[in-house]
Amino acid sequence: MNAPARKGAAGGGRGPVPALLLVAAGVLAFLISYSVLATVLRGGGGAGGGGGGIVAGGRDPVVRMPGWMRKAGGGRGRRRPFHVALTATDAAYSRWQCRVMYYWYKRMQARPEGADMGGFTRVLHSGKPDGLMDEIPTFVVDPLPAGKDRGYVVLNRPWAFVQWLEKAKIEEEYILMAEPDHIFVKPLPNLAYDNDPAAFPFFYITPSEHEKIIRKYYPKERGPITNVDPIGNSPVIIKKTLLEKIAPTWMNVSLQMKEDQETDKAFGWVLEMYAYAVASALHGVQHILRKDFMIQPPFDKKLGNTFIIHFTYGCDYSLKGVLTYGIIGEWRFDKRSYQDRPPPRNLTLPPPGVPESVVTLVKMVNEATANLPRWDEGL
Repeated sequence: MNAPARKGAAGGGRGPVPALLLVAAGVLAFLISYSVLATVLRGGGGAGGGGGGIVAGGRDPVVRMPGWMRKAGGGRGRRRPFHVALTATDAAYSRWQCRVMYYWYKRMQARPEGADMGGFTRVLHSGKPDGLMDEIPTFVVDPLPAGKDRGYVVLNRPWAFVQWLEKAKIEEEYILMAEPDHIFVKPLPNLAYDNDPAAFPFFYITPSEHEKIIRKYYPKERGPITNVDPIGNSPVIIKKTLLEKIAPTWMNVSLQMKEDQETDKAFGWVLEMYAYAVASALHGVQHILRKDFMIQPPFDKKLGNTFIIHFTYGCDYSLKGVLTYGIIGEWRFDKRSYQDRPPPRNLTLPPPGVPESVVTLVKMVNEATANLPRWDEGL
C-alpha cells in the first residue's frame, strides 16, 4: 500500500511530511542492511575477502550453494555424461531393434539438451562380429557356455556386462544400461545422483510378494525385503564403479535362480530382472525410482514427460481404435511379428482413437527405417 493510501486508511488530516519521513527511513534501513549482508556474503569484504560474494558465486542470487549440495544436486551447471550400454545378439530380431534404437540415440544426443548422453556401445554377446559393426559401436563378448542359459538367452546379459566392464575402456563415470526395444523420445539427462543410481519401477517386479523365494538369495540378516527394489537392470543409470561390484553378483544370482526350480517357475522371463534387484541389495545399493524414465505402450497412453518408449508389448486395436489386447487386432504393431526380418518401411499408422504413445512409436519407427540404409536387406 502506497503513502496516499495509508493516509486515506488512517482517516487523518495530516500533511505529507510523515509519509516522506517513513520513506526516507525505509531507504536508509535498506541501504544499511544491504551493506551488512554484502559484507557477510563476501566473507568480510575487501579485496582480500574470501567466499566470492554474490557476483562471484554465479549460481545463487543471494547465497552461494554449499559445495556438498552442488555435488549431490544432480550436477547442474556441469556435464555428467553417461555411457549407453546396449546388450544384444546377432539375431535379425535384435539387429533391427538396435538400428532403430541407435538412430534415435544419435538424434537426441545431437540436441543441446543431450549433453549428458555420452558414448554408445552395443555389447554383442554372440561371440563373433556381425553386419552392424561399422554402423553401431560394438564390443564383442562371449556367450555363456553352451547349455548354461537353458534356453533363456537373457541370462547372457549379466555375463556380457562382466566381460565388457573388465575389458573395455569406458571414459564416462556413469553407465546407462539399455535394451534394443528402447526408443529415446527426448534427450535423457543423468538421473542418477552420485552413488544413488536411477531406475524404472516395474509393476510386475514385486519382491514383497515373493519374499519366501527372495530370502533364498537375500537372507533376513541382510535387511528388510524392501531393500530389494522393484526394478530390472534396464533402464538404469549407475556409476561405473558400483556396476563393477554388482555385475559379478548379478551374474551368479541369475545362474543360481535359473538352477532353482521353484525360483525359475515363479519368475519366468523376468528372472534376470529379479537377480539384478537382489544383487544390488546385497551390495547395499538402492535406486531412485523414476516413473518418468520410460513408458510402455499400449498401457501407458500418453507421452507425458517420459524419456523412453519401451515397446515390449504388442499393440492390437480394432479399426475403431479400441484396444484388443490378447487378441490380434485389425491394426497391430508387435515386435514379435518380425523375428526373422525387419518390419517394412512406412508402416501403416494406427486408426483414429489410438493413444498418442502408440502413434508416436510407429511414427518414430517409420522415420528411422526411412533414413537407415539397406533397411530391407536386414543387416
